[in-house]
Amino acid sequence: MTAASAQTAMQQPAMQQPSKPWWTFPHVWLVIAGPAIVVVAACATFWIAVQNPDPVVDEDYYRKGVEINKTLKNPEISFAPALKSRNHSATPQEDQPSLKPE
Repeated sequence: MTAASAQTAMQQPAMQQPSKPWWTFPHVWLVIAGPAIVVVAACATFWIAVQNPDPVVDEDYYRKGVEINKTLKNPEISFAPALKSRNHSATPQEDQPSLKPE
């Protein structure tokens, strides 16, 4: 090989294969799939929230709170479910709370 032919071989760029479009690479779809799934899930959650609103507070929440406080003040009423149910079924009699106010 002569110096002239070696010089022309260096000057010519190597033939490159044409690049593929981006959508033909599977890793691109893996990167796009994560955020796409999150967006779809957010839209579904928004749709469910709009279609089925959940009432958070009752209109008469204050009256119900006062009624609960009244039942807690009366030990005969407040301990009654615990004494009659399974809560104290294995508790010895001397360790059970008394129904009589002290």
